[in-house]
Amino acid sequence: MSDIDADNEQEQQMLDAIEKWLERDVRPHVLRLEHADEYPIEMVEQMKELGLFGATIGVEYGGLGLKAGTYAKIVEKIAATWMSLSGIFNSHLIMAACVERNGTEEQKNHYLPKFATGEIRGGLALTEPDAGTDLQGIKMRAKKDGDHYIINGTKTWISNGIHGTCFALLVKTDASADPAHKGMSCFIAEKGPGFTVSKKLEKLGYKGIDSAELIFQDYKIHASKLIGAKEGRGMQTALGGLELGRINVAARGCGIAGAALMDAVKYAQVRHTFGKPIAEHQAIQLKLGEMATRLQAARLLTYDAARIYDKGERCDMEAGMAKYFASEAALENATECLRIHGGYGYSKEYHVERYYRDAPLMCIGEGTNEMQRIIIARQMIARHPA
Repeated sequence: MSDIDADNEQEQQMLDAIEKWLERDVRPHVLRLEHADEYPIEMVEQMKELGLFGATIGVEYGGLGLKAGTYAKIVEKIAATWMSLSGIFNSHLIMAACVERNGTEEQKNHYLPKFATGEIRGGLALTEPDAGTDLQGIKMRAKKDGDHYIINGTKTWISNGIHGTCFALLVKTDASADPAHKGMSCFIAEKGPGFTVSKKLEKLGYKGIDSAELIFQDYKIHASKLIGAKEGRGMQTALGGLELGRINVAARGCGIAGAALMDAVKYAQVRHTFGKPIAEHQAIQLKLGEMATRLQAARLLTYDAARIYDKGERCDMEAGMAKYFASEAALENATECLRIHGGYGYSKEYHVERYYRDAPLMCIGEGTNEMQRIIIARQMIARHPA
């Protein structure tokens, strides 16, 4: 058996296991957990058993070592059933990628095996009340104090903020640096004295997963927790992790776009108006044709970004394209699905209204789509100088 055949067989086995789990343990409970905004504790334990918290972590550290392409397919499948679950391990794996790609050997050997099993779970802490897309505008400070740093400030909209225990934390170690990113560093911050969760943030969609505000007040952290053991590399570390994060968001967009399409196709065949299924009306067919084409284009962009990521090449432009297009496809397909369902699409008894609430987040999270277009344009100019 060739290496390609072996990889394809491993991928299919993983996808089959995920599908069985979704059908048996997830899909029957989604509506209840979604409307209660309840954290899926049992499902998180099951995700540990499936190895999802170590999906992209190298096998040498106890992870599955999956390629980004396989990971994207897993995320799409899960997001099509309940997008919130994909967020629980996505933020966690971005944190892991920050450590695996930029950390010291000691940091990798200590943390990655525990990340892979889910013994330690967490996420990425970048956003602040006054700084989101503009990461150079963060105000959280870390001041050197002997062998430690003292950190003060607030992070907000942090996924896994309540149930997670460890975060890749972006701070300013030199507030006077010019440009600002040269004074930014990233720490592996575990919960402890001086690190508290102030509140759970209520959201339009993306229920179940905990989004929280984190407060750091004279939080003391040892210098050995500085990722890479060198100041000034925080922005580079965070952006490298966000490449994987944007591929994940793109895959989530594909999941929502696909779920919306299939629900619309099925409903259009059983709903009758004027003596025939609405699927036979040209107006509905036009919608379905556009939805199917958007989904396929989004998938191809996502797989292309994953392919380049797997090669170890810079892929911020490709990941930005995939994230931008797939998230917009999710929003448009969710809207059209709701319209095709009519009043039933507005009912909480169906999944359609959930797609409609979840999709907008993809256009905002991991960098707004406006910023993605700027990144794409700048990369096009840089790669093709006159």
